[in-house]
Amino acid sequence: MTDIVIDRQAAIDEPQLPTLDQLTQWVSCVFSHHPDDEREELTIRFVDEEESQTLNRDYRGKDKPTNVLSFPFENPPGITLPLLGDLIICHAVVAREADEQQKPLIQHYAHMVVHGTLHLMGYDHIDDQEAEEMEQLERQLLAELDIPDPYHI
Repeated sequence: MTDIVIDRQAAIDEPQLPTLDQLTQWVSCVFSHHPDDEREELTIRFVDEEESQTLNRDYRGKDKPTNVLSFPFENPPGITLPLLGDLIICHAVVAREADEQQKPLIQHYAHMVVHGTLHLMGYDHIDDQEAEEMEQLERQLLAELDIPDPYHI
């Protein structure tokens, strides 16, 4: 696999957003468990609650802001591009959740990036079995990053 390319977009003025180096470390950890996946480009966009709510409403039918939205890229027929997709992360929601769960903000951001990247790679948590598989992989990946179990609150 070649180097990961992350287009880091900040649609908000917020000093506590993760750096490109942090995002790359977290995404690389996920990619290290999927060495055959040749998609190595993604966008991570940090947004306000209004943009998060609009996207969540328009694409998921839920009229409220959310922590992370994942939009996997689908290659057009006959064309192969290295794009994995887009993550949209709402800082206000992530910060509120970190505070409520009494977690360091940066650790919660790492969890959201790992969680969202797994969604881009096809993981889901619609049924209990899928949820357990995805959560276990999240725990493993975050442990490799020296981050405690995010589900042990």
